[in-house]
Amino acid sequence: MHIVHGRAAGATTEARGATFTGTVWGDPVLPTTDGTTVNSVTFTPGARTYWHHHERGQLLVVTAGTGWVCTHGEPPQPLTVGDVVWVPPGERHWHGAGPGSILTHTAVSLGTTTWLDEVSEAEYGEAR
Repeated sequence: MHIVHGRAAGATTEARGATFTGTVWGDPVLPTTDGTTVNSVTFTPGARTYWHHHERGQLLVVTAGTGWVCTHGEPPQPLTVGDVVWVPPGERHWHGAGPGSILTHTAVSLGTTTWLDEVSEAEYGEAR
């Protein structure tokens, strides 16, 4: 058993960049253990991930603000506090804040993450 009180000991907030559009901050909740990574991620208004997928899936729990999640080929779906999203293994998707709000979620990523292309302004605009 491993108990974390708030976040991983000694963890520092990390600016996310290469696979995100806009300003995004991540706080490690747990160090990667048995292929599972847990982070609290905050997106500033309009910020979002690139398209990506996870080897064994991803769980998102929205803790602040509003935003969007989108599976490739489907319309973006709104997110708000308390929402829980299960993204199945290998499903190409993106997630991030709406244009007028931050979005903070706890992300539980299972296995490796494969990063793909940037979400275009037109693709993001479909969420508005």
